[in-house]
Amino acid sequence: MTRDRSLREIDDFLGSAHVFASAIADIIEQRLLEKAAEGQVTASQMKLLKLVAMTNSYTLGDVASFLRVSNAAASKAVDRLVRRDLLQRTEDQKDRRVMHLLLTQAGRRLLTAYESARQRKLQSIFVQFPPEDLRRTSELLDRLSADIVDHTANSEELCPPALGARSLSAPFKLTA
Repeated sequence: MTRDRSLREIDDFLGSAHVFASAIADIIEQRLLEKAAEGQVTASQMKLLKLVAMTNSYTLGDVASFLRVSNAAASKAVDRLVRRDLLQRTEDQKDRRVMHLLLTQAGRRLLTAYESARQRKLQSIFVQFPPEDLRRTSELLDRLSADIVDHTANSEELCPPALGARSLSAPFKLTA
């Protein structure tokens, strides 16, 4: 295989991956968010609700890093969700830098409605693909992602510390 042909195939692959990711993020996720949340939250705020569903203690810096915004913007995002009664915030008794964020009943209902709609939509799309094809594609993307992280000086650019290795596109479990 010639070098030019190989580069063309890589560019074609990356272009297809970009179109796929954009279709998921911009078309499916955004439309589902608009429908399920009825304009109550932005995509960034939904990401924050998903993060809180995974665990409940964060510093403001963790939230800012996760949302890729300033501390002031992260604080405003939390404040908006608290005012809309989707989050409850309390300060840690021992360390005031740590805040405990919990989903309220309304926040859990919103997240559950969104996740249910998301799962139904994705199942209706992916039902046409054999499970083996999806598994192989997933393994390929995992290997490529690992290689990209290995070749990146700062892996936190790709996976903020507040998340660890957990992906927000994965289904979550709500805790009481």
